[in-house]
Amino acid sequence: MFESLQDGLRGAFKTLRGKGKLTEANMRDGLRLLEQTLVEADVGYEVVRDFMDHVTERALGEKVLLSLNPDEQLMHIVYQELVQLLGPEASPIRIKKDALTILMVCGLQGSGKTTTCGKLAKLIEEEKKHTMLVAADLQRPAAIEQLRVLGEQIGVPVYIAPGEMDPVKVCRDAVKEARKQQVDVVILDTAGRLAIDRELMAQLQRIDSQVNPDQVVLVVDGMTGQDAVNSARAFNEALELDGVIMTKLDGDARGGALLSVKHVTGVPVKFIGTGEHLDALELFRPDGMAGRILGAGDLAALVDLARRKVDEEAQKKAQEDLEKGQFTLDTFKTVLKQFQEPGLMMRMLQLMGMTPDMKEMLENEDAEGGMKRMVGMIDSMTPAERRNPKLIDPSRRNRIAKGAGVQPHEVSGLVKQYDMMSPMFKHMAGMGVGDRMKLAKQMQTSGMLNPGAQFRMKKGDTGKRLTSDERRQKQKLREKLKRQKKKKR
Repeated sequence: MFESLQDGLRGAFKTLRGKGKLTEANMRDGLRLLEQTLVEADVGYEVVRDFMDHVTERALGEKVLLSLNPDEQLMHIVYQELVQLLGPEASPIRIKKDALTILMVCGLQGSGKTTTCGKLAKLIEEEKKHTMLVAADLQRPAAIEQLRVLGEQIGVPVYIAPGEMDPVKVCRDAVKEARKQQVDVVILDTAGRLAIDRELMAQLQRIDSQVNPDQVVLVVDGMTGQDAVNSARAFNEALELDGVIMTKLDGDARGGALLSVKHVTGVPVKFIGTGEHLDALELFRPDGMAGRILGAGDLAALVDLARRKVDEEAQKKAQEDLEKGQFTLDTFKTVLKQFQEPGLMMRMLQLMGMTPDMKEMLENEDAEGGMKRMVGMIDSMTPAERRNPKLIDPSRRNRIAKGAGVQPHEVSGLVKQYDMMSPMFKHMAGMGVGDRMKLAKQMQTSGMLNPGAQFRMKKGDTGKRLTSDERRQKQKLREKLKRQKKKKR
């Protein structure tokens, strides 16, 4: 996700790393690279200008220029400004208690609108709420059939009105039927077009006024850059959107649309689509996305993804172990078997903040084969070793490697992965979605899952002695900054 943007930002920060002397001039060099990266990512000009104004004002301040770690300081500033640009965090879909919630979904053809309706239904069903999909996209017969198939896959009813030509009537009748069936949420898949036109907007406005949906969300293609932002602006002027769902962010999207849409339209991003699978829809969190853009990962999203992928039997086994105060390699093996879906492990590692070198290495690896090797290594261990991996000394490691047909260093890597993932599963075992989100907030507050923690400003320049030349340089810079402040006054 956003690889070119990540590479560009990494290059901007690298210009400051290892500088013997930091000046306003070389800090500006880094900022120019940062601005260039955002422009190349197709971020709107107005957004880039405002963003760079805020970053530059803070980056050229005394606290940063006098720091021993200017690249870390700049990363921290950029992280905070990205969170500000992307936020505040939007509320998820609000579902009424003891009443029908009507959700109207709109968007252009090709944006992934109909598939997103299915993803939303699946997400809502996981919350133990009953959902009905409504095939109101009468412009494209294939959309009706696509929605019917999605409904069968998810196990939710799909309202279809064969022969009906008025989408407004379809939506009204569907809402009546949903109330009869005591459905909690009805999702209206409205008509799309290849481009915005008056007929489309008039039709959507009639549905909005006559059906009175509780929320209207727009699905936009994240790969279309500023076209997605322009679409969001036009739809919002006609309908007053409650939120945006941005799709196809797993492709080669440059990131410009995501970074621009909230600033330009004022409409928050609620969800992001990260793949074709029906579970590839994530709640959008500004702090987590800022961490991903900077290559720091999004561990709160990782917790949620892992929890959804582990089946009930594995959860039950994990819970039993936890109640005994244990989370063994046997449990880890059970969990590993859940992650053999193609591309899933790569997705999880990206959420953990995978480095470019690690990604390149893993792209040349057989992920499924790697899972099987890991399971084989665990099977080669004794029951005592599975309960307590700390017992695995060099002699035991060699024996396990020989039994599993792998190299000893692979055994060490397995144990490290277990040590890293064990706390996450301990926290999430047996939790519902609400508890998971509450836990994520608590862990972010404590710094455990804060993707910006590594960019946090240090209170003092400790851990490194200054040379006499460096001290003189810092003093000159301090005096220069003081003179500049006096001039401003």
